[in-house]
Amino acid sequence: MNPAEVVKQRMQMYNSPYHRVTDCVRAVWQNEGAGAFYRSYTTQLTMNVPFQAIHFMTYEFLQEHFNPQRRYNPSSHVVSGACAGAVAAAVTTPLDVCKTLLNTQESLALNSNFTGHITGMASAFRTVYQVGGVTAYFRGVQARVIYQIPSTAIAWSVYEFFKYLITKRQEEWRAGK
Repeated sequence: MNPAEVVKQRMQMYNSPYHRVTDCVRAVWQNEGAGAFYRSYTTQLTMNVPFQAIHFMTYEFLQEHFNPQRRYNPSSHVVSGACAGAVAAAVTTPLDVCKTLLNTQESLALNSNFTGHITGMASAFRTVYQVGGVTAYFRGVQARVIYQIPSTAIAWSVYEFFKYLITKRQEEWRAGK
């Protein structure tokens, strides 16, 4: 998914020179090479592991609070899922900011970077700090949290529903034997 993320982010940039996906892919390939599609790969992995760990731990913690009997309870699954996604998104926003910078090679940041290309996570972290200080690591946190809330609420609700449905069917099947 990393190449698709690079193209998506470059097309979403303010004043993006790209009008079609193929234009973006061609320009990146010709001007920066295949490696440009994978500059943020390590950062992507580094972001996803803590995101999922925080997400699952927060969900389980909230389920212990809202649903200690661990029964099928759609409202507790929605609330716990939404909150878990919000917390995980907020905490991992600095990594997402760095990943976006690696993917877009945004010109304002490039002007502050002497090497010409931001090539890795350490370079991205330094550049973000040089351009905007500590607060720059949390740019877009609100949008990221708002995006995650419904996504994780729906995902956990669907997961818990099917878990309930499958468990109920298995119990009915065993009782029928």
